[in-house]
Amino acid sequence: MPKLIGAAAVILDSAGRILLVQHSYGKNNWDLPGGKAEDNESAEGTAKREVHEEVGLEVEVGQLTGIYYDPDYDMHHFVFIAKNEHDEVPQPSSPEILECRFCSRDDLPRPISDFTCKRIEDALNDDKHQLFHRIGPRKWIE
Repeated sequence: MPKLIGAAAVILDSAGRILLVQHSYGKNNWDLPGGKAEDNESAEGTAKREVHEEVGLEVEVGQLTGIYYDPDYDMHHFVFIAKNEHDEVPQPSSPEILECRFCSRDDLPRPISDFTCKRIEDALNDDKHQLFHRIGPRKWIE
């Protein structure tokens, strides 16, 4: 069975706020735009495609900020900084997304998982000496 790969993008606006999406399924939680890779798709390509599918933005995928291994699903999650070149306003462009908006890192919407918070923290931390992380089951911040 092939390994599962997922990718997400951390997209900042000019005020340094982070783009988050609210899912229309599960806990209706807030998350980074992203998802699972398709066949013959790189992690970078996945991040770019998922952003476009979820919020309609064409982004330039930049620096890798973390790789997260989830042993429960035998899955690697890749996170990249991405740039919204035209400063377009994102709009939900998938039935999976209820809402999207730029949020201050000090005032993240709920519910959100500790995994999403960790990926945001890691992406915004200038000290990137450790890119690989092993994660446990999600804890929810409600």
